[in-house]
Amino acid sequence: MDRSRGATSQTKNRLENHAYGFRFTIQLWACVMFSALNIDRGNISNANSDGLLEDIGLSQADYNLGNTLSKLFFLIAELPSQLISKRVGPDRWIPIQVCIFSIISRAQFFLSGRGSLLATRCLIALFQGGSIPDLILYLSYWYDGRHLPIRLAWFWISSNICGIITDFLAVGFLKLRGFHGYAGWRWLFLFEGIITLAIGMASFFLMPTSPAKTKSKRLPKGYFNDREVKIIVNGVIRDDPNKGGMHNRQALTLRMIWDCILDYDMYPLYAIGLLFGIPKYPVGNYLTLSFKELGFSTVQTNLLSIPYEVISIFTHFGITAISELANNRSFVASAEDWWLLPCFIPLVALPDPINPWTYFAIETVLLSYPYTHAIQVAWTSRNAGTVQNRSVSASLYNMFVQASAMIGANVYQASDKPRYKKANKGLIGLLCFNVIILYPGTWAYYKWRNRTKERLWGAMSEEERQHYLRTTTDVGNKRLDFRSAA
Repeated sequence: MDRSRGATSQTKNRLENHAYGFRFTIQLWACVMFSALNIDRGNISNANSDGLLEDIGLSQADYNLGNTLSKLFFLIAELPSQLISKRVGPDRWIPIQVCIFSIISRAQFFLSGRGSLLATRCLIALFQGGSIPDLILYLSYWYDGRHLPIRLAWFWISSNICGIITDFLAVGFLKLRGFHGYAGWRWLFLFEGIITLAIGMASFFLMPTSPAKTKSKRLPKGYFNDREVKIIVNGVIRDDPNKGGMHNRQALTLRMIWDCILDYDMYPLYAIGLLFGIPKYPVGNYLTLSFKELGFSTVQTNLLSIPYEVISIFTHFGITAISELANNRSFVASAEDWWLLPCFIPLVALPDPINPWTYFAIETVLLSYPYTHAIQVAWTSRNAGTVQNRSVSASLYNMFVQASAMIGANVYQASDKPRYKKANKGLIGLLCFNVIILYPGTWAYYKWRNRTKERLWGAMSEEERQHYLRTTTDVGNKRLDFRSAA
């Protein structure tokens, strides 16, 4: 009997390991698609180091407007994209998005002035909007809540890896300045658009619908056999039974969306999404321009952007691991703002003129912050309570993050150049508010909600509890047996 159980256990472990290998392929390709998005929305920073603004006659105000409109259209597209994705499936919609915004990105080769820049940045953002929560929801059907946060950490770490690769690529592409009479940044947009278009085309064949639907004409046996499918699906549904009631082709109704919008238990997380990232955006947006103004060459400017990307990989992974080990979200997630706070002080306090290498050191440390966005996305997913609320709340949270980026894109103004001391003082005040009030207040709110439910649940007899579970109309995070992560 013991031998039989041991053999069964070994077989199950072998199947789980085999299934894990294929799920890693799913995660890896999700990271590649996310990288395609980051390449086409972030390469304008590399283009700036080659004199994009000067070549087409734009000002700093035009650059700020372009960034603001890009974030606005990204935000506008979030919910409509989710509706389309839930209707046709992310395995179809995301590849379509990647192909469309890649073609528009390639068209930036022909930029001629303010209007063409604003139009292309808006259109790229319009077709990128919603793809991030789509990918996160897609991954949630393959991994349970215990494994998802660390997968999301790798998801966002891929952004740093992508940044390192594109900085090296930019050095090569920008050296093509003068080739056939065109500026280097034009070749940068063209070739990187070709790369992301290839990713989009391949995605049509590399995104299975779900763990139970991996068979296709290209792969008639699928990724998994029937027993492996049961192991994956049962593991995900045991962790979250709500996932058994909604699939990748089920549309969201307007009533579902409205109910999710009115879910007040998610509002503290939306407030965090709006405020936590504002301080980092102006520094990141103006990094290459600041390096150029300090006298660094085009090649130096792009290479000096690499160190913080490398360090961020370790700080990002480390803070996610700490979050899981500590089983805490609020105080661990505040680590990003705690990191940024002391870095802004020398930007205000150091006298003019600042040494270029001193500025580089401060900016590198500042931008190496432990990125807590992955923790907060998983936190939002965990506290949503139902699959439909999870889908909408992911979009709403990301919309607040995009609104944060819109604010951040307009913090640094030309009248405050070159050190932006007034703006940086305001950012220090915001960071103090976040770490002293916002994050502790969110922790206190969820603890209070859990205590209230525990008091009501504890006052029930066993019969009353069973009756409640059978007859309650409460759903998701409003159920008395649901506990929010704090």
